[in-house]
Amino acid sequence: MAATTGASGWLRGKVKAVMSGDCLLIMGSTKAEIPPEKSITLSYLMAPRLARRNGVDEPFAWESREFLRKLCIGKEVTFRVDYTAPNIGREFGTVFLGDKNVAYSVVAAGWARVKEQGPKGGEQSPYLAELQRLEEVAKQQDLGRWSKEPGAAEESIRDLPPSAIGESSGFDAKGFAVANKGNSLEAIVEQVRDGSTVRVYLLPSFQFVQIYVAGVQAPSMGRRPPNPAVVTEVEGTADGTTNGDDSGETPAPLTTAQRLAASAVSTEIPADRFGREAKHFTETRVLNRDVRIVVEGTDSFNNIIGSVYYPDGDTAKDLSLELVENGLAKYVEWSANMLDVEIKVKLKNAELQAKKEQLRIWTGFKPPVTNSKPIHDQKFTGKVVEVVSGDCIIVADDATPYGSPSAERRINLSSIRAPKLGNPRREDNKPETFARESKEFLRTRLIGKQVTVEMEYSRRISTVDGQNAVPATNMADTKVLDYGSVFLGSPVQAGGDDIPSTGDQPRVNVAELLLSRGFAEISKHRDYEERSHYFDALLAAHSRAEKSKKGLHSAKLSPVMHITDLTTVSAKKAKDFLPFLQRNRRQAAIVEYVFSGHRFKLTIPKETCSIAFSLSGVRCPGRDEPYSSEAIALMRRMILQRDVEIEVETVDRNGTFLGSLWESKTNISSVLLEAGLAKLSSFGLDRIADAHILTKAEQSAKKKKLKIWENYVEGEEVTNGSASESKQKEILKVVVTEVLGGGKFYAQTIGDQRVSSIQQQLASLALKEAPVIGAFNPVKGEIVLAQFSLDNSWNRAMIVSGPRGGVVSVDDKFEVFYIDYGNQEVVSYSRIRPASPSVSSSPALAQLCSLAYIKVPGLEDDYGQEAAEYLSECLLGNSKQYRAMIEERDTTGGKSKGQGTGTVFIVTLVDAETESSINAAMLEEGLARLERSKRWDTNERKIALQNLEQFQEKAKKERLRLWQYGDVESDEEEPAPGARKTGGRW
Repeated sequence: MAATTGASGWLRGKVKAVMSGDCLLIMGSTKAEIPPEKSITLSYLMAPRLARRNGVDEPFAWESREFLRKLCIGKEVTFRVDYTAPNIGREFGTVFLGDKNVAYSVVAAGWARVKEQGPKGGEQSPYLAELQRLEEVAKQQDLGRWSKEPGAAEESIRDLPPSAIGESSGFDAKGFAVANKGNSLEAIVEQVRDGSTVRVYLLPSFQFVQIYVAGVQAPSMGRRPPNPAVVTEVEGTADGTTNGDDSGETPAPLTTAQRLAASAVSTEIPADRFGREAKHFTETRVLNRDVRIVVEGTDSFNNIIGSVYYPDGDTAKDLSLELVENGLAKYVEWSANMLDVEIKVKLKNAELQAKKEQLRIWTGFKPPVTNSKPIHDQKFTGKVVEVVSGDCIIVADDATPYGSPSAERRINLSSIRAPKLGNPRREDNKPETFARESKEFLRTRLIGKQVTVEMEYSRRISTVDGQNAVPATNMADTKVLDYGSVFLGSPVQAGGDDIPSTGDQPRVNVAELLLSRGFAEISKHRDYEERSHYFDALLAAHSRAEKSKKGLHSAKLSPVMHITDLTTVSAKKAKDFLPFLQRNRRQAAIVEYVFSGHRFKLTIPKETCSIAFSLSGVRCPGRDEPYSSEAIALMRRMILQRDVEIEVETVDRNGTFLGSLWESKTNISSVLLEAGLAKLSSFGLDRIADAHILTKAEQSAKKKKLKIWENYVEGEEVTNGSASESKQKEILKVVVTEVLGGGKFYAQTIGDQRVSSIQQQLASLALKEAPVIGAFNPVKGEIVLAQFSLDNSWNRAMIVSGPRGGVVSVDDKFEVFYIDYGNQEVVSYSRIRPASPSVSSSPALAQLCSLAYIKVPGLEDDYGQEAAEYLSECLLGNSKQYRAMIEERDTTGGKSKGQGTGTVFIVTLVDAETESSINAAMLEEGLARLERSKRWDTNERKIALQNLEQFQEKAKKERLRLWQYGDVESDEEEPAPGARKTGGRW
């Protein structure tokens, strides 16, 4: 029975949906996430009914609904409820759009008829007379449903194809997707199942399809078993039933079959959190709106995947992007792969931003722990020295002196992965497809070129699992790799490759260049994992290569090139190749590796072989000799991986080929000689065509006293003594930072650019509060930042020991060794911070040294404490500079594990001001004794011991300290180094 509403006022709202030509869904104008809604049927009107499923429209039903939809959808209206029909759950009312009665507009256009009477027993509406008058006018003018044009009623009935929704529909979804892939189809959204699933009529065919929004997934709306009573009501009303059935008759009860069918429905599944909000968000933007559907494809269940664009003023908005930006949907990789790269990037970035702001579904989201850390404000220029692989290069920093070994920095290209080169010598580790082509592509474009490097992030990876960036509990099994973007100065340098420049400057991103040629894959980063600052451009380049089927994306296999490696074969087999290498006077070659300043590994493409090659008549310092590293660094910078020319003269008994080498018509031997990094050897000099050039280059270095000739005196020649006697000793200018017992101390090299660089980095750090327990667990051997107890300064330190079982309190104690000063102390956990890779990767600045030729008592021995105090008085507290002549290096200690461990420089220490020897002073004070001379000593050592003996004799005569009771030296002879035993050790 219809009932008139009691004193009901006018309400404001917005039209959310138009179900038929006389029914509106209006939502309230509140700030609630989901405002209240009312379904209002226009009082006294009856519009034609739309077809139910598999049914037929009444004439003019679609035009009637479309008129009301276009008139009202999405607009602000004022309405009131005139009366209700409780038995069918309907409310009838009057709706005003501005100052116009919506019912007047519908009737005046002829799209609804006016009922002769309202609710039984109700008051007469003041608008009824006007509605009846407008209806008469519309009839007279043959408007809308009153048209008398022959066939008009029949033409207004839609020819609806079978619905494409449901397994029983038989709709060919895959065929539809293939035929319409990428096309923009006009549609009207009829239903919203959830935030990312809509059901639409495709126009003009009226094909009813369900579209899953590509690239995203909104929270589910769950599932609930239908109420049998509601089912009956919905079947009679939700499809557009007219208002003629408001007499109040009670519906018939359900049959037994209907009740059994209803009880068979599965149990209720509640909606996901924010599922209702996501659905409402989508409804308010697309429900009953004109939209554009771009078909992207289908999934494995033949569901249609597409993009939905809806109008917003003069622009079209992407529904998927709007959902993700508002935290109402997740990015879904598998369906996003159907989209263009630009759209994928926008969706991924929008999700990351929503996570950071913790919007809706991301409320309480905690970023996962990653093994990558950003590197801030590190940018430098330099020349590419070596291409290690298709995604790793070594660059010589322009800010470091030319030829310095410390200039080289290893850069892994951000966010890409090139095929692995493997190990050709191992059957189980062969190179991957296009690995050689990827490396060669970089070599031909980068070697020797000036580049700009922007460091972006670092990653700690497991050395056990290779490049797998898996957090390792044992820090000894991990290493830190630095990643950055490398830019060539101009597209011309890139070899004319069609790659867009990055930024305002005409520069080319090397990673983008590789991806565009199909020589690398894009890295798949996890959320919150650091990535290239130019990741969007990299994705676009990767997409272009995939579409063009270049390189790795093609079905072709990379060409196979067999190279005979003569460095691994016997000397006899190497000699067999000599005639082939001498066949042409000069051969083109590529320098693969620099063993020393004058010895290299070369690849000769024409002969498809690799050889060991040594410069004829020239010798550079050997390993661990002064200037050896400088010679190697110079050759790496000048010729490594360059195209060179060689002339092979002969081969030695070890299978190394001897000859001359030219790079850009420059004889490399002359470069080494002129730089003072090599000497001419009389052996083989007569066979060298450029012998006169080499001789002149060596004479020039001698006159300038460069490097190995710094102590050269004209007229004095080095004798043909042993190699150890002719070896020139390295002299360092140092300042002592810490004194230990037994004549050992730590020293920093003066003028070392690393000292100022590290000090600047430490000064620029903004150290935060103590780390949260559990987030940072320092382990033995790890480099950290520790606060020194005396002056509260922050310094680099190595963890020597810590609490067992991990950190449980901020007062837990750690023993740390300050690697730049040599001192060691125990600090609490609250005074330790993690060190960034850029700070921790630099070598220690403090070098462990020991006084040469003398034996100083240890701290626990007699006069050991006094000796340490005297040495401290001499060396510490006055910032004096000393000259340390390295007599030898003791490497038996291995890597440094704390104070007093690691490689030791055995030195003669001289005061730079007084020119007095600290070694001699310790003997003279009776705080040390001279080492014994042995019969196998070199002449140089014997002379040094003789010169120091006078200082020890003076202390003996005066009975100072160690000599207080006379000569207390041990009579035990130290054994000579014996011959090496077969199959054993020394």
